[in-house]
Amino acid sequence: MTLRITFLGTSGAVPTTERSSSGIFVNIHGDKFLFDAGEGIQRQMMHYGTGFGIQDIFLTHIHGDHIFGLLGLIQTMDFNGREESLFIHTPPGTKNYLDNLVSLCGDGLGYSITISETHPNTTVKKTPDYVIKTFKTDHKTSSTGYTLIETERKGRFFREKAEELGVPVGKDFSTLHEGNSITLKDGSIVSPEQVIGPPRPGRKIAYTGDTRPTKTTIETVSGFDLLIHDSTFTEEYQQRAELTGHSTALEAAEIATKADISHLVLTHISSRFSGNSNLLLSEAKTRFKGELTLAHDGLEIDIPYVD
Repeated sequence: MTLRITFLGTSGAVPTTERSSSGIFVNIHGDKFLFDAGEGIQRQMMHYGTGFGIQDIFLTHIHGDHIFGLLGLIQTMDFNGREESLFIHTPPGTKNYLDNLVSLCGDGLGYSITISETHPNTTVKKTPDYVIKTFKTDHKTSSTGYTLIETERKGRFFREKAEELGVPVGKDFSTLHEGNSITLKDGSIVSPEQVIGPPRPGRKIAYTGDTRPTKTTIETVSGFDLLIHDSTFTEEYQQRAELTGHSTALEAAEIATKADISHLVLTHISSRFSGNSNLLLSEAKTRFKGELTLAHDGLEIDIPYVD
């Protein structure tokens, strides 16, 4: 089943010719979402072929480089004949601002928009296949991070064990795999627990948005498959990171190491590193020994199952 992340914008506050403002597109099992919507986001979606079939937009905070693309996107989807409702999730205390911003699109949209405030450590979307939750981050304004946690999968079916117990090949295999016991011709009962292994974990990803490194992030994302973390600066600009509520690449690497992350992605790269962004990657490598990626616009990552 698909779990694909497409990076639409990976710059810091100021876009560059190589990097657009923040935006991440996620496709899980065919459900599609947008996390942040920096200026020009609809063009990035066209350029990288994601399409506009998103159900929800999740905002980490309302600084311009994360929301100024909303109006263009909303109108573009309207011009394209959208009829499905759109749901926008925004951090605590920011709904009125978003209401005023979206009102600039006028009253003639062909679809409804629902804006709701998130709260820390709450579920904002839940389906049988996955759940999206919030966690508290530390920026210079009301902000939130998001986790996407896939539902556990059924355990593996051990065919050889089933045959040893006398289960005939065919529909009884399916019955057992669906969690139901069967009765054999000799009257003996075979239960699912006898032929099915333990549930297998679903995939887990997290996106911090803009933030200082926090203990909450470590606790929330422990053992995740993928962490997308603010990595605006190198260590040379540590004081600047603290002043502006951002993280250095080294700090992101330390968070990922402490949280036992499998794959760390560095994003929100300051424009001052245009042309030499590998400096951030080099610093992060000194602390994080897992899979490490410096995000760039158009990067696609498919998250595999671990078993």
